[in-house]
Amino acid sequence: MTISVRKLLAVALLGASLAGCGSDPASAPPKSADKSAPSAPGAVGAAAPVAQGAPTLAPGPGGLTPVFERAPVTARGEKVVALTFDADMTADQGPRAAGGEHFDNPALIADLRRLKVPATVFMTGRWAEEYPAEARAIGTDPAFEIGNHSYSHYAFKSDCYGLSVVGQGQARADVEKATAQFKKAGVRNAVPYFRFPGGCYNDEVLRELAPLKMTAVQWDVVSGDAFATNADAVAEQVLAGVKPGSLVVMHCTRSAAPVTDTALQRIVPELRKRGYRFVKVSDLIRGATAHH
Repeated sequence: MTISVRKLLAVALLGASLAGCGSDPASAPPKSADKSAPSAPGAVGAAAPVAQGAPTLAPGPGGLTPVFERAPVTARGEKVVALTFDADMTADQGPRAAGGEHFDNPALIADLRRLKVPATVFMTGRWAEEYPAEARAIGTDPAFEIGNHSYSHYAFKSDCYGLSVVGQGQARADVEKATAQFKKAGVRNAVPYFRFPGGCYNDEVLRELAPLKMTAVQWDVVSGDAFATNADAVAEQVLAGVKPGSLVVMHCTRSAAPVTDTALQRIVPELRKRGYRFVKVSDLIRGATAHH
C-alpha cells in the first residue's frame, strides 16, 4: 500500500473516531469517584489560566483567530517535531465510562515520561471532569502542556465527521467551560491553544473565538492511530510523514486508539536516530514567531 493511500485511510479512520465520539445520546450519570491516582504533585484548584510565557500567533486577517499547522523550516534546518495527543471525551459519554470504557491511557503518559518526550495534550473539559487526578498529574508536570479541545467535543461547524454540532453562538462558552474544568482539576500548565474537534472550522467560528486570544492548532501529520490495530502501520505512517517542524496528531484514549503506546516505542527512538528533537507546540510557535 502506498503512503498516499495509507494517509487517506488514516483520515477516514480519524473521521470514524471523531464520529463515534459524538454518537452517544445518553446523558451522563452522577459522577463517580475518580479512580485514577496522580503521578505528579499538584494542589486541587491551584490553577493559573495559562502557562507563563506560552507564545501565540498574531490575529489573522480581520482579527480572526490565527491557525497554526506546522513550523516553517528554519535556515539552520532544525529537526524538531511536536507530538500532540488528543484526550477525547464528549459531554454525553459518561454512561460508557461508567460501564468500563477507558477514555484515558495512563500507560502512554508514563511512557512519554520514561522516554523523556515532552508533549502537548489537547484535552476536553469532559475528560478532565471524568479523570481529574490524571488531568492534574499531566497538568502539573513540566514535561507537558495542556491545550483546550473544547468541553463537549462537539463540532464547531456542520458536516464534521458526523459529530454533533455546538449550538450557534455557543462556541466560546464551550471553550470557556473546558477551561473552568481544567482549573477545577488543578491544571497549572494550560496554554492558550485550541484544537477544533475533528479539525473542522470556518471563519465564523474563528471570529467568535477571537476575543479569547488563543491560537488554533491543527497538524500536518495524521498518525492514523484512531481505531488502529496495527502499531507498526501507525509508526510507519508517522515516520514517513514527519519533516522538520512537523506537528503530529495522535490520541491518548485506550478505547479509540489502543495501539498508540506501542507505536511510540518505535517512533521515538527512530526519530531520535534521524536527529530529531521532541518539543511542545509552544516551542514550535515560539520558534516560528522568532523567525518573523
